[in-house]
Amino acid sequence: MRFIRRLRETNKDYLKWAARLGALLAAVILASFGILLAAAKLAGPMDIPAAKPAVFYDDRQQPIGKWQGKSSQWISIDTMSSPIKMATLAVEDRRFFQHHGFDFRRIAGSAMVDLRSFSNAEGASTITMQYAKNLFLTNNRTWQRKAEEMFYTLRLEMNESKKDILEGYLNTIYYGEGAYGIEAAAKTYFNKNASDLTLAEASMLAGIPNAPSLYSPFLHYNQAKMRQKTVLESMVESGFLTKKQAEAVYSAPVRLVRGREKTAEEAPYFQDAVRQELTRLHFSQKELASGGLKVYTTLNPNAQQAAEYWVRKTLPANSGLETALIALDPKTGGVAAMIGGRDYQKSPYNRAISAERAPGSTFKPFLYYAALQNGFTPATLLKSMPTVFTFDNGKATYAPNNFGGYYANGPITMAQALALSDNIFAVKTHLAIGMGEMIQAARLAGITSPLEAVPSLALGSEPVSVLEMARGYATFANEGARINPQFITKVTDGQGRVLYEWHPEKKQVLNKQASFVLSQMMTGIFDSRLNGYTKVTGGTVANMLTHTLAAKTGSTPTDSWMTGFSPDLVSTVWVGYDKGETINTYPDGSYAKEIWSHFMESALDGTPKNLFTPPEGVIRVSIDPKSGLLASAQCPGRPTYFVKGTEPILHCSASQGHPDTKAKQPLRERSFLYRLFHWW
Repeated sequence: MRFIRRLRETNKDYLKWAARLGALLAAVILASFGILLAAAKLAGPMDIPAAKPAVFYDDRQQPIGKWQGKSSQWISIDTMSSPIKMATLAVEDRRFFQHHGFDFRRIAGSAMVDLRSFSNAEGASTITMQYAKNLFLTNNRTWQRKAEEMFYTLRLEMNESKKDILEGYLNTIYYGEGAYGIEAAAKTYFNKNASDLTLAEASMLAGIPNAPSLYSPFLHYNQAKMRQKTVLESMVESGFLTKKQAEAVYSAPVRLVRGREKTAEEAPYFQDAVRQELTRLHFSQKELASGGLKVYTTLNPNAQQAAEYWVRKTLPANSGLETALIALDPKTGGVAAMIGGRDYQKSPYNRAISAERAPGSTFKPFLYYAALQNGFTPATLLKSMPTVFTFDNGKATYAPNNFGGYYANGPITMAQALALSDNIFAVKTHLAIGMGEMIQAARLAGITSPLEAVPSLALGSEPVSVLEMARGYATFANEGARINPQFITKVTDGQGRVLYEWHPEKKQVLNKQASFVLSQMMTGIFDSRLNGYTKVTGGTVANMLTHTLAAKTGSTPTDSWMTGFSPDLVSTVWVGYDKGETINTYPDGSYAKEIWSHFMESALDGTPKNLFTPPEGVIRVSIDPKSGLLASAQCPGRPTYFVKGTEPILHCSASQGHPDTKAKQPLRERSFLYRLFHWW
């Protein structure tokens, strides 16, 4: 019995302490709330920031656009249709006009639901609380943020009318698809003003802010309809509609019309890329939509205008052909110009970044760089003739063809093979040095798309993006130093404080001398002295060029490419059809070359004609283009660069371009490559 009495006395003590602790906790909460109330009263009215979307600037600090032009369309609450106000109040905060910022009845109900489900899924935020968070706070779930939310909520309720709070909320809430505020949402989803929204449209829009990515009718129509039903049921419970009216509204068709700004936006594909980059840099939607940020970009207006002009002038109207162009500074990686398609209004899909297509022979420079690193030189000879290649330990064969069925049926140099785009020479080289060598070179240069070790890789069979190709060629233009393409140089807030700043970085990944030698080989596509069994692939546009440029053409049955550079500018152009339709060899196959050549000349106007400077360890000698031997009185030569020590030492004779038989042949001429040539 004594034990039971002691236990009862102990329990009474615990209950007393629990009651005291509960009373103390309640007193602390009330005191804290009182302090917040007093602080909010003393702080007075707030300076509510206007919605100022981030502004984009080009490299001359001239404005070119905004984060979202439609995000700042603030309208009076009197202009909004009655259905959107009723639907929003019903689903978000039906006692909005009865409480003073906090709906304690809803908070208690939410707590009970959460306790029963052992979760915190039931929300209890009022419209005022959400508006305060949208204006001043982040989404961080901390005690400090909750205290600040209560403070700002009280200040709003004490100093702003309910009508103004509701107006502010409806003008700043996020409705998905880049639309902030009800006016932007009405135009985005229905291409109409918020004043004209029907009850069916308003009830669908009112459900989106709860989870914009889930309830966007463009993305998930069925979920959006289910959410609309929830909104309508809330309107019935709030007394705005009868059950019969709600059912009629739910059954009424909702005609979605994707609205789009019709302004002639400057460099729209580039601006989309900037928006993606800002998101990657973790700037919040709220900061970008209303924080007054200034975003300084790498866009060069002259280069962009030249790109747009030559695309418009070159591609025939109504042809169905699409195009993409990237131009960047190889020294920094700054993207100077971008075109992602012929008409942004018709198709905002950015083919310069998002599309991947087989690059054809524009991929060969990665092979020939690898060859230079494995004993080949511009003068290396291999036979160009129809060949069936065996690979995979004799289990598979591959029989490529040269364009048009033309072959030298004899030896040609690597310099000439690149200029003529000889496929047989390329595949022989690929197999001779090992297929992994080309992949390694491409990876080092900046190609990130999947690459399979197959013979056809030498001919550009694996799809890549336009941006990847520009980055890879920038590594060659940089004499082996790789850069990362960039769109943004700096971001500041409204007071000029720097929030982000770009510091260009280069990493030496390829051999400097071999990269330069390759770049000079690539100038050969415009040099008629390398004509042979067919003409050099850049011959048709050579007369357009006044600058010395390194480049490579490429084509597949469905794609036409041109990629090239000077030490100051790299550009890649693709032309083809979105659905992979077959392109005509002429004229479709020539458009990429024409756009690229005209663009490069326009963009480089006023710069020195030849900016290529050989690094130490590179030598220039005059070579007979056909034999690969030193030029002589009998054999006219062409200046050709070699890594020092790999240049030929034998002179050409008039006797069929073969070396003078009287000359003593050094042992190094009977190297692996000498034997390889005779083997092939």
